[in-house]
Amino acid sequence: MPNINEINPTPYWVLLYYCFTPIDSPEEFREQHHLWCLKHGLNGRIIIAPEGLNGTVSGAPADCQAYMDYVKADTRFANIDFKVEKSDKPAFAKLHVRTKSEIVHADLPQIKPWERTGIHLEPAQFKAMKDNPDVVVVDFRSNYEHKVGKFKNAITLDIENFRDFPTKIAQLEKYKDKKIITYCTGGIKCEKASAYLLDQGFENVYQLHGGIIKYGIEEGGQDFEGKCYVFDNRLTVDVNKINPVVASVCYICGTHCDRMINCANALCNNHVPVCEKCGWDMKGTCSEACKHTPNIRVYDGSGYYQKKSNGYNPYIGLTRRKKTN
Repeated sequence: MPNINEINPTPYWVLLYYCFTPIDSPEEFREQHHLWCLKHGLNGRIIIAPEGLNGTVSGAPADCQAYMDYVKADTRFANIDFKVEKSDKPAFAKLHVRTKSEIVHADLPQIKPWERTGIHLEPAQFKAMKDNPDVVVVDFRSNYEHKVGKFKNAITLDIENFRDFPTKIAQLEKYKDKKIITYCTGGIKCEKASAYLLDQGFENVYQLHGGIIKYGIEEGGQDFEGKCYVFDNRLTVDVNKINPVVASVCYICGTHCDRMINCANALCNNHVPVCEKCGWDMKGTCSEACKHTPNIRVYDGSGYYQKKSNGYNPYIGLTRRKKTN
């Protein structure tokens, strides 16, 4: 974990985390949690559900450290695993704390990862095991994520949203006699994916604990080819410091490129790699049709579009519970 007292401190930290644990009053917890984050100047996205807590937040190192201490002080989250990344700029422009039915949407109510899930592999264990001939490594992220980067020789599933993965499990039936290791960005999707595999009769199921991000931090990201897609204004981050390669090509011209954008046509919003030249030539769009769509968003070279906020009210979307005598 970075040291907040280092001589040349990074201006910002980015925290990625989740914890599956029952929360009896998610709306009440949301209000308290949200106000604490506002008080300490943290931005990001946090989801609170009856099944737990999931978030990515960004802020000054001291505020991020205070947040980790605050969360872990709650016995329900004492063992939460924070992935800490350094950043030269804020990863978010504002703060959203929402209550939802699930902290990662899979629409599998029978799956309870806190009761049964795949065997957790720490990054060093994953690194030692991933290339064994009796092992199959499976990427449970969406198409636009694994197209810009994935582990060498990993199997990918053709899915647009994580909730679609159960429809693709049949493709893994031929590997039932092997050890299956699941992975995703930060580990949360694999909690449900590996649990579902066990539910479907797979026996030797493992998961990369902490996902790609933790593997990059602790093991240098060896054999992760390309970049890792992230859900903030960075869009992608470097993971592999040992044997990096560019794994994707520009959606427009086909040259090697791992620079991701969201199409400037808001009705399209396609997540694709686009080289810098094509980005400017196409005004940040992914096709001629999108380029000539009226009222496209103004492209600033980043390919990320943050909605403007005129002051964020933490009570928006909060259903207050009536007090009872």
